[in-house]
Amino acid sequence: MPELNDWLDALARAATVHLLPDEESGAMWGSGFFVAPGRVLTAAHVLLPHLARDRNRVFAVRGGMEVNAGIPVLARLEHWLVDEGRGEAPSTGEDLALVRLLDDTVEHECVWLADRPVQHVGVLWAYGYRPGVADGRPCALSWSGDTEMNVREAEYGLRSKPDIEFPPGVSGGPLLDPDTGSVVALIKARRGERDGGLAVSMLTLRRFGAVYGEVMREHDTWHGRARGAGTWINVQQRDFVRGRTAHGAEWTPHDRRTALKLLAALPPPPDVPTVEALARQAVSGNQWPQRQDRSPKLYAWRDGHGLLYEGAQPQDAMIMLRYLRLVACYVHARGGEVDALTGWVEERLVEHPLSAMADFVREANLPEWLKPGPEDSVRAVIPYPRAGEGTTVAVLLDPVIGSDPLHFFWQIWIDDGDGEPALYAADRTTHGHRLGDLVQALRPSLTDVFHTRDRAGRPVPLEVALPVEHFDTAVHRWRFDDIAALDDTYHLGAQRRVVLRSLERRGEPDNLWTDRWQAMVAQGRLSGWRVPEPGVNPNAHQFQQAPHDAVPVICRSVGRGLGHTAMKLALDGGHGVALWRVDGHAGSNCADSCDDLRTRTKWLFERVENVTELPDRLRQLRQEVAEQRPERRWAEPLALLYDDPGRPLPAEDTSPLDAPL
Repeated sequence: MPELNDWLDALARAATVHLLPDEESGAMWGSGFFVAPGRVLTAAHVLLPHLARDRNRVFAVRGGMEVNAGIPVLARLEHWLVDEGRGEAPSTGEDLALVRLLDDTVEHECVWLADRPVQHVGVLWAYGYRPGVADGRPCALSWSGDTEMNVREAEYGLRSKPDIEFPPGVSGGPLLDPDTGSVVALIKARRGERDGGLAVSMLTLRRFGAVYGEVMREHDTWHGRARGAGTWINVQQRDFVRGRTAHGAEWTPHDRRTALKLLAALPPPPDVPTVEALARQAVSGNQWPQRQDRSPKLYAWRDGHGLLYEGAQPQDAMIMLRYLRLVACYVHARGGEVDALTGWVEERLVEHPLSAMADFVREANLPEWLKPGPEDSVRAVIPYPRAGEGTTVAVLLDPVIGSDPLHFFWQIWIDDGDGEPALYAADRTTHGHRLGDLVQALRPSLTDVFHTRDRAGRPVPLEVALPVEHFDTAVHRWRFDDIAALDDTYHLGAQRRVVLRSLERRGEPDNLWTDRWQAMVAQGRLSGWRVPEPGVNPNAHQFQQAPHDAVPVICRSVGRGLGHTAMKLALDGGHGVALWRVDGHAGSNCADSCDDLRTRTKWLFERVENVTELPDRLRQLRQEVAEQRPERRWAEPLALLYDDPGRPLPAEDTSPLDAPL
C-alpha cells in the first residue's frame, strides 16, 4: 500500500468539514470538503432530507481549528444535480452538491482536484466526520482511513472492496489518491447490509457545466497563489523529484500549477469541441493516450490539459507547452489578453534540454475552423455538414417485431466527419419503448451528446431515422430541457437542425440515390414539386424522371394512403430531400391550405441557394414560430427528409429483434 505523505494527510484533514443544521447544534448531517474559496463540495443526499422543502435554508459548516478557529460558519446550497421532483434517492451521477459560505472572508485550505478525466481505482485515503458524544452531548469526530476502489460503476461511480466499510456521517468526505496527491472521489455511502462502500468520481463535478468551469478557475487561482512549504503543490513537487534528477523535459507539479493558474485567468472556452480540438492539435492531430469510451466533458481550459497524460503522468513538457500556445493563439485571435501566458511559455521553453523542439511549440497553429471567421458573428444560415465537414448525431429507431402497441429500440450514433460513425449509446431494455416514452428514454444520452458536441452558436444537427410509415412522428416538437419557463415554447426543431432519414436506407447507398443527390448539389437552387398533383395518381416514372432540383412537397400524411405512396416512390426514385406536413390530410381531396403550402414553400425555396441551407432555413422558421410570429405558423408542422448518401447511416445489425415479453 502506498505510504501516505504526512503533509498531504494534514492538508486533507484541514480541508474536510461537516455540515450542521445551525451554529449551535452538535448533531451533524454529513461531511464535505473545500474545493475553492468559500465553496464546499458534498453529497447531495446529505442535504436532500433537510432542504427538500426549502433549498434556500441556511445551515452551518464546521471544520477543525484551521477553519474559522473551529467556529461554525453559515452557508447555503448553491447548486445540486438531483432531480427534486423524482422523489428517489440520487443516483451516483446525481449525488453532488455545491455549498457556499455566507461569509467570504473566512480563510481555509482547499483540496487539489486532478484535471485528468478518469474514474480512479486503487488505494485511496478517506476523510470525513462521524457522529460522537462529548460531555454527554452529540458532536462530530474527525475520521480517516484507507480504502481500495476496485470496481467502476457506470460512468461516475466507484465501489470499494467488500472488506471495507465507511462509518455513518462520512458521506460527502474526500477520497485522496496518495500517489498523485489529488482528491479523485467523494464518499457516497456504506452498502447497507453488505460490506464495502460507494463513491462518486470527481468526473461527476463536470456535470455542473458552466458552474464547474467557474469553480475550477477559482480552484486553480487559489492554488496558484498559495505559497510555503506546506502547500498541496509543493508537497506533490517534493514527491515528484524524490529519487530522480528532474530535467526540463518533464512537466512537474510546479509547471502544472503555473499553467493552470494562467489558463484560469483567460476568458473561458466557448464550447467543448474547441477544447477537444486544441488538445488534439497539441499532439499533432492524434488521439490522446487515455482511452475514452465517450467524449469527455470539457468546460474549462484545464480540462484540455488533463487529456494530455500517459497514465497518471503528464506527457513531455513540449506537448503541454504546445497546448498552452494553441490556447493563447485562440484567445488572442479573439481579442483576449495572453501576454502572461505566452511570456511564461517562452521562459519555460528555455528549460527544455532539446532546444530544437521549441519550434514544435512556436509554430503551432489553429485549425482553420477555429480561426476567427463567420462563425464568430451572426450568420444568416448554417450549412448542413457534408462528409468530412463536421459532426452529426443520428438516432435510429427500430420497430420491435410483434410488439402491440408498437415499441422501438433506439441507438445514438455520432459521425464526426473524419471516419466511420461511432455508436454512442443504445437501448438496453428487452422490450423497447413506445413512441410517447422515447423522449424520456433518450434525454440523458442526447443531453450529454449535445453538451459535448455543440459549438457556441452552432448546435450539432440531429437526424432521426425511422421507417417511412412513421415519418409523421413530430420529432421537431420534442424537447429535452428538464425545466422550461412558463412562456417558453421552444422545441428541439427551433434550437437545432432536426431532419428525418429513412431507416431502410442504412448501409451502402445505391447509385440512383447517389447520382440524384450529386446532381441536386451541383444544380444549386431548388424548386418545390407538389406531389401528388391534384387529379394525378403518383407513379414511379414521375419520380425517376423528375428534375434534379425538384423537392417533393407533400400536403398529406405520409404514414398512410396517397401520401405514403408518394413518399415511398420518392425514396425508391432516389430522392434525398422532401417536405411534408406531419398533420397533413388523409382524404383524396385537397383544401385551400394545400394551395397555401405550395405558395409558402415556393417562397422558402427562393431563399435557399444550396440544399445544405435548407435544414437551417426551416429551423429559423420554427424559431420564429416559437417567438410568436403568426405569419410563420404555416411552417410549424413541416418535416424535412434530408438523406445525404455521402454520410450513410450505419448498416443494419442482422441479429433478430425480439418481441417484448
